[in-house]
Amino acid sequence: MTIQQYDPKLQTNPYAIYNLTLEVDGKQILTDQEGYIQNMDDWSEGFVEALAKREGLVLTDEHWEIIEFLRHYYQAHGVQAPVRDMLKHFKQVWGEEFATNHYLHEIFPKGGPQKQGNRLAGIRRTKGEH
Repeated sequence: MTIQQYDPKLQTNPYAIYNLTLEVDGKQILTDQEGYIQNMDDWSEGFVEALAKREGLVLTDEHWEIIEFLRHYYQAHGVQAPVRDMLKHFKQVWGEEFATNHYLHEIFPKGGPQKQGNRLAGIRRTKGEH
């Protein structure tokens, strides 16, 4: 991991002061200090695996299902998926017992699906997110 001065032209995090690099398949991928990818075109499954490792997260099939949902939702709507939409979708896929906000935060312990999930899905931090 390398630390670089933040490039304000990236405009992904108004509070960012530096970038981190994450090595993925021999290529250096830039993230802000929280792990949000700088160039969304650099996202890959290798990025997910490298970032998850850096964050101490062991990926399961459920993680991948959520990441795919988040990416598809973003591609279709141009915004991050609201938790309400995630819960509605996963109630149909997993059933009532597991499609809860609490369970999604257990799966993504560092910020839930809205933060950690979106970081892994290669979706940038929204302007109003804190």
